[in-house]
Amino acid sequence: MLSVTTSFPDYQFVIAGAPSLDRELYLPFLRSTAINLVFDQTYDLLSLSHAALVTSGTATLETALFKVPQVVCYRANWISYQIAKRIITLKYISLVNLIMDREVVKELIQGELNLKNLRDELSRILEGEGRKRQLEAYIELEKKLGGTGASEIAATFIVADAGSVGFKDVD
Repeated sequence: MLSVTTSFPDYQFVIAGAPSLDRELYLPFLRSTAINLVFDQTYDLLSLSHAALVTSGTATLETALFKVPQVVCYRANWISYQIAKRIITLKYISLVNLIMDREVVKELIQGELNLKNLRDELSRILEGEGRKRQLEAYIELEKKLGGTGASEIAATFIVADAGSVGFKDVD
């Protein structure tokens, strides 16, 4: 993913470090770059981002809800990937595509995750129609998830349901 940065000199690249990984793990990759590394600031970073290269997981959904066009990048150990591919039969790996049941965000998996494809897909979402289509799909995704306030509504139902089955408020 870092190899694509030189193709976009007008953009500042920042890595949102995974909380479960030590800072030292990232340093060899960043020594001769101007790329910043931040921890525990993912939402702040997303709120300022124009586009993102995202590994699969909840980060893809969070990125979409922040309305940041993205390319999903995933490469695993070859043996692990081959085993998972035979056990798990999903059309997509990103939560965005799974929820929408169609390709909204491009998924570059295993061999597809290379410099040419990264450059092409990132270019596609930085400006123009590709960016516009992804942002429009994000609005649809948000509606599908219940729209603004869905979490509060769900919490209200959970609390009401908990009361109906005998749970009491604990001070």
